[in-house]
Amino acid sequence: MIGVLSNAGVMEGITNSAEEQQPSTPLSNSWSNKQESSKNEKPKPVGGFVLVHAGAGYHSESKAKEYKHVCKRACQRAVDRLKAGALAVEAVTAALVELEDSPFTNAGMGSNLNLSGGIECDASIMDGKSLHYGAVGAISGIKNPVLVANRLLSEAQRGKLSAGRIPPCFLVGRGAHDWAVSHGIPPCPSEKMATKFSLSAYKRNKRKMELAEKLDTGHNQTKKRRQSCENENGSGCLDTVGAVVVDLEGNVAAAVSSGGLAMKHPGRVGQAAHYGCGCWAENTCNMNPYSTAVSTSGCGEHLIRTMLARECSTAMQSEDAHQALLEAMQNKFISSPFLASEDRVLGGVIVLRCCRCVEAPPSQNIQVEFLWSHTTESMCVGYMSAQDSKAKTHISRLPPGTVPGQCLAIEGGVCRLSVVELDTPLP
Repeated sequence: MIGVLSNAGVMEGITNSAEEQQPSTPLSNSWSNKQESSKNEKPKPVGGFVLVHAGAGYHSESKAKEYKHVCKRACQRAVDRLKAGALAVEAVTAALVELEDSPFTNAGMGSNLNLSGGIECDASIMDGKSLHYGAVGAISGIKNPVLVANRLLSEAQRGKLSAGRIPPCFLVGRGAHDWAVSHGIPPCPSEKMATKFSLSAYKRNKRKMELAEKLDTGHNQTKKRRQSCENENGSGCLDTVGAVVVDLEGNVAAAVSSGGLAMKHPGRVGQAAHYGCGCWAENTCNMNPYSTAVSTSGCGEHLIRTMLARECSTAMQSEDAHQALLEAMQNKFISSPFLASEDRVLGGVIVLRCCRCVEAPPSQNIQVEFLWSHTTESMCVGYMSAQDSKAKTHISRLPPGTVPGQCLAIEGGVCRLSVVELDTPLP
């Protein structure tokens, strides 16, 4: 159950599994709204909140520190942009760049290698204010795919091209690479994007596949080979990254980036690039009382076939956010008829929703609820407000004894934005 918070900004934690309720762990958070002034414009508040994830999969204790550290840096990058007066879409891009640059995440630098030993990345971004979306799929030779997705979004917002042509919102492969370079995004050789970890994982996976093929002399061996492949692409490899942001104008944005499954076929495009599957962001409107932002992670094919990002966003229009997300993950994902043939349904989401509270004073008029849920063994998240001195991080894990892909964990909290006016404007 989500608790409404006091003005001090303390956040109540919530946690649950599909089988049993788990004890909640209190988390803390506070909000700040600073003011920027100019000669020609009315001073406006700056600040906001960011929630990031370093993937839904398996996060070993030995690397927990690194995963948490990159989440902290991503949050800080986003908050720095928010403090500078940036809107949500700019802040979420900044967070993704930091996550892509980490060698510990499967996005940008250090991405999984495909069957041919190359790196092909997917990324997408959505602006809740304009509802524009930009995405790239199976793109090689670009260190930060989210920058290309963001540039596609911003170019679409400019309107039609010459001769009335519609600007693209989704580009793939070589065409995406060439478009990025022509729009000022520098190329990066794929060999420079590989890390010692990703190269060693590729060599190890390749040896296993070659051994499986040598042993493939009948139906039983074929079955074993398939099981081996499934294990390699299981919950330990599903570390897509993402972020959701709300600024103090109430705008939301979401983004996601991934190197895809290990040993994937060249040209494969995962959920991180698909509309409604990787991320979703939508400001409040007459039909929707809440602004929502969602970013997903997990087995791309499972997330594509269920369009989980948009499903979760739609569910968040219900009154009880926690119950709505729980039901969406259970009914629209784990028990989805589109995945009826799957033994394990692997994925995770981070969700942010906010609304204006008419009964609250102007200094505290936006309530924000944020949650994360996953069916994988674990999910690493970080969150931070513009007032916080540093981000808070958490590795959520399934309850002991539960089966990944067949049950889920859900956690999160709620807070209210509070405004603090500055005596002097920000530089």
